[in-house]
Amino acid sequence: MAKRSVPLRPHIQDALTVWGQLIRRGRLERKWTAKELAARANVSEQTVLAAEAGSRGAAVGTMMDLSDLVGIPIFGIEDRAELAIRRHRGEEMLALLPSRVRRPKSGSVDDNF
Repeated sequence: MAKRSVPLRPHIQDALTVWGQLIRRGRLERKWTAKELAARANVSEQTVLAAEAGSRGAAVGTMMDLSDLVGIPIFGIEDRAELAIRRHRGEEMLALLPSRVRRPKSGSVDDNF
């Protein structure tokens, strides 16, 4: 059975395309071939080309790894120590939130306090 593909919302496809363009630009600025970048990222050349084309099938981790290799700051943060600090802050914030969301059994929400 064939996989069912849900179309991406246009702005999400635009974002993937821009991300791929940034990866390609970074690769070309370093004068690397797609095959050389693939070797550095331990992926296939086809995966690099798909990422550069903004393919929805490229894994997010692969896109981030390629971005890092060509010098694109992750989330616009150039300092890796700052990224680790933000990860830690995020973990602290999530620890303060409930671990799950429970819906009321009645079906309607009673907002009358």
